[in-house]
Amino acid sequence: MSTTNTSGRRKTAVARIYLSAGSGNITINGKDYKEYFPTLPLQYIVTQSTEVAGAAGNYDVKVNVGGGGIKGQAEAVRLAIAKALVELNPEVKPALRAKGLMTRDDRMVERKKPGRRKARKRFQFSKR
Repeated sequence: MSTTNTSGRRKTAVARIYLSAGSGNITINGKDYKEYFPTLPLQYIVTQSTEVAGAAGNYDVKVNVGGGGIKGQAEAVRLAIAKALVELNPEVKPALRAKGLMTRDDRMVERKKPGRRKARKRFQFSKR
């Protein structure tokens, strides 16, 4: 089997993955995913797509991820893995979609406007 490559994005994080048949190793930026994402919730997010698709332990995943914070990176990796699994086996798409793993979450940080302290924060108003 050849390598399938896809990308996933969340906020400003971008993950590019290379999925190939293997024993279930997930390598992120040259490190094991448990070392790169030390907390259990983030590790769960990364492996969620393979577990929902019933493909845990069947594929090796090599990931290059950058930008954003660790949560955004984990969710970008999750989306990229889900897209690659659907590319290999379209029958798993309804299960992934039901869990919300096929949708790119496009919410971004709102930009700061000139003359304000933050994006929406105004100066205090007084009618005296």
